[in-house]
Amino acid sequence: MNPANPAPATTPAKAQRVLVLQGGGALGSYQAGAYQALCRSDFEPNWIAGISIGAINAAIIAGNEPAKRVARLKEFWEMVSSGSPWVPVPITKGDRERSLYNETSAAVIATFGTPGFFTPRIPPAPLWPKGSPEAQSYYDTAPLRRTLERLVDFDRINDLKCRLSVGAVGVTSGNLKYFDNVEFNKLGKRFGPEHVMASGALPPGFPSVVIDGEHYWDGGIASNTPLDYVLDRETTNDLLIFQIDLFSARGPLPETMLEAAEREKDIRYSSRTRMATDKNRQIHNARKAVRDLIEKLPGDLKDDPSVTYLREAAKENTVTVVHLIYRSKNYETSSKDYDFSHVALVEHWDAGVRDVHRSMQHKDWLERPQSGETMVTYDLSDEENPSKKE
Repeated sequence: MNPANPAPATTPAKAQRVLVLQGGGALGSYQAGAYQALCRSDFEPNWIAGISIGAINAAIIAGNEPAKRVARLKEFWEMVSSGSPWVPVPITKGDRERSLYNETSAAVIATFGTPGFFTPRIPPAPLWPKGSPEAQSYYDTAPLRRTLERLVDFDRINDLKCRLSVGAVGVTSGNLKYFDNVEFNKLGKRFGPEHVMASGALPPGFPSVVIDGEHYWDGGIASNTPLDYVLDRETTNDLLIFQIDLFSARGPLPETMLEAAEREKDIRYSSRTRMATDKNRQIHNARKAVRDLIEKLPGDLKDDPSVTYLREAAKENTVTVVHLIYRSKNYETSSKDYDFSHVALVEHWDAGVRDVHRSMQHKDWLERPQSGETMVTYDLSDEENPSKKE
């Protein structure tokens, strides 16, 4: 390539667009709002990877034609939030009354379940025979399967209209496994609702899901963000990734037991984005060193088979990650991921819309880096100072 004529910046239309969705229960409506805003900004993903509630959102998006996706997401989230209809008037945000309302809503959900998603076992788990599926979880997720079958066109997913990857962990092996419609297609296998349910089978609330004789639990137990999988699987094409997380790794020092419980959950389920980007940056530095070394070799060595192999191995794609993280409100506690109230749904959805609109104001984020970097991450970390991590 002639250095005097560098390649033009890669726009989202030229890079492969990827949507990465973290697990987080009721907070998942933030992802739905973010996707709605991405649609308005002409960002349609070629590939969606999700864990837990992120897998459910991902399946609804991938399993519908673009014109129907937001409507299907709204239908799902309005249905699962209809089990806690009571709304205090007025709701005072940021005070103890609002926090009490959130805790009450979460308690109602924990007691009675939520429509179209899960229901409490009757009789409860301890009364079922040891070893039976019913003895291993508090809730029955059969309603979720019916919901997925109604809202998701699995024929569309298996026709590879959009790549879909969801992560689950083997109960006996402890290994994280991804169910991927593209990989399934190569093997002559079909992607179905059971794969989505396995990704969201968080114990002991939900039962494991059996696939090909193996029991699977929620992938968030091992890794709550599928970014690593995407980066490992695609090393050729440029990627523009919107990663939408529901728990923040960073937060203030807790001052009460409730705050400590919330902070512990945030840390436990926050994404491993920094670890993934650090790892890939180390790989980038090693590849760059190999390329630089090859250029310094004398001409008679450059055609050596080992050098040819290293030259191919040192090639890189360019990855841009726009990282959005839901930021908890002062009145939210550790129950925020199972507060499926309609009030919380609307707040989280609107927050997702706002954060994407703010991200899209930074048009340079969507261009291919021209400074020699092969991986950059933009973090919309606060209202005034969105940051770039290089």
